Amino acid sequence: MIQITPQMRVLVAIEPVDGRKGIDSLARLCQEKLAEDPFSGCVFIFRSRRGSTVRVLTYDGQGYWLLIKRLSKGRFGWWPDSDGLAARRLEAWQAQLLLAAGDASRVRAAPVWRPVGSAASAQIRL
Repeated sequence: MIQITPQMRVLVAIEPVDGRKGIDSLARLCQEKLAEDPFSGCVFIFRSRRGSTVRVLTYDGQGYWLLIKRLSKGRFGWWPDSDGLAARRLEAWQAQLLLAAGDASRVRAAPVWRPVGSAASAQIRL
């Protein structure tokens, strides 16, 4: 399993891809259609035309990981809108929801970075 951490950059391809594509074809698609470097360590997520399968491609410094998830029932109901772009960036928690076939547009999460108050206000009183 690929663990998606908050430090990872996640891009979701808006247009569906042919379900027969493998690592080489998806890496080429990253370069040509998404204008991204497939060796960057970015996590790329692709959806099949029917919407029941997603493919996750990432490079870990030694080689590519390709994760394929096909739902036994139903389809991935939520997918980001294009807004005229070929891909959309997601936060790590949104990508995890997407892979769980959840709707990331309906869920809100705490910000990844929050300002910390002064040291005096952070003291704990016993």
